[in-house]
Amino acid sequence: MGRAPSPLASLPAVAYEFKLPDLGEGLTEGEVARWLVAEGDVVAEDDPLVEIQTDKTTVEIPSPAAGPVTRILVGAGEIVPVGTVLVVIGGDGDGATPPPPAPERIQATPLVRRIAGELGVDLAAVAPTGPGGRITEADVRAAAGAGAAQPVEGRREPLRGVRRQIAEHLARAHREIPAVTFVEECDFGAVDMASLLPLVLRATALSLREYPELNARLEGDEIVYLDRYDLGVAVQTDAGLVVPVVRGCDTRTIDELRADVDALAEKARAGTLAPEELRGSTFTVTSAGKFAGLFVTPLINHPETGILGVHRIAPRPVVRDGEIVIRPVGNVSVTFDHRVVDGARAAAFALAVIGRLEDRD
Repeated sequence: MGRAPSPLASLPAVAYEFKLPDLGEGLTEGEVARWLVAEGDVVAEDDPLVEIQTDKTTVEIPSPAAGPVTRILVGAGEIVPVGTVLVVIGGDGDGATPPPPAPERIQATPLVRRIAGELGVDLAAVAPTGPGGRITEADVRAAAGAGAAQPVEGRREPLRGVRRQIAEHLARAHREIPAVTFVEECDFGAVDMASLLPLVLRATALSLREYPELNARLEGDEIVYLDRYDLGVAVQTDAGLVVPVVRGCDTRTIDELRADVDALAEKARAGTLAPEELRGSTFTVTSAGKFAGLFVTPLINHPETGILGVHRIAPRPVVRDGEIVIRPVGNVSVTFDHRVVDGARAAAFALAVIGRLEDRD
């Protein structure tokens, strides 16, 4: 009796090198969050292959080809540029030339890179001691001879996934944008608090039509004025802050906006937002809800020009028609890029939003 054919016999012997694709707007690198296969596994085309961390979400990528997983070249937790070979599928491993290894990359957080620059340390010459071959702050200071004798204290975790994306994104916004914040009170007595966020989105979008420089972005030496009103909504999740996008806020009804906000918030907390649901916002609105303070200064969602914040709403004594009355009052803020927007225009925009919220007749 002949030996039964191997299940791999019908699979192609040609090796397929799968490279990290561009999964998002402006993406130049990605983090391998988790492999869904191991070397030696046999996959069919479109089988789940790997999870890649993009800008504030995780995307599951299917296998582009069928065959045995010959080599996994990038480990979980590693960050590599777009176009890096992640995995080799197929090939018998004998007759074919082995695929080149993924390009070596220095693993270090933005904070560690900044400290290295300040201390004049060449990261390429530093021996990493952190998880996954990452260079830590202690490694850099030891190489610089500053703090080498200091004990390492506390529990340490690598900056990964959503938290790494948030850190890099906000550091860039803080570094590049000269931000100014304008604050004014708003009487929310005419607002149905169950529809607060949809009403704010609608009022913001209509006001952006009147003040287009807030619905713009700075690209090089040009200001790009956008003719759509797709507003990001900051949502706090267990993994960190994400900003899904509500489309067409200037033309949608309040009920439609409420349905979109609820659906996106549920997806955000479940970690199931699609990449396209996080792309292309023109302006951002944030409200911390029950965690809102009297006032905070939101950071601009780069490359946008501004962000509107709704802060704690509570009964306060105010003067109306010469009498002291109790009204539900909260602060509304606009933080804006002063390179693009003058203070008077930003203030007028904020007052236009407040006027629309207070005048609900």
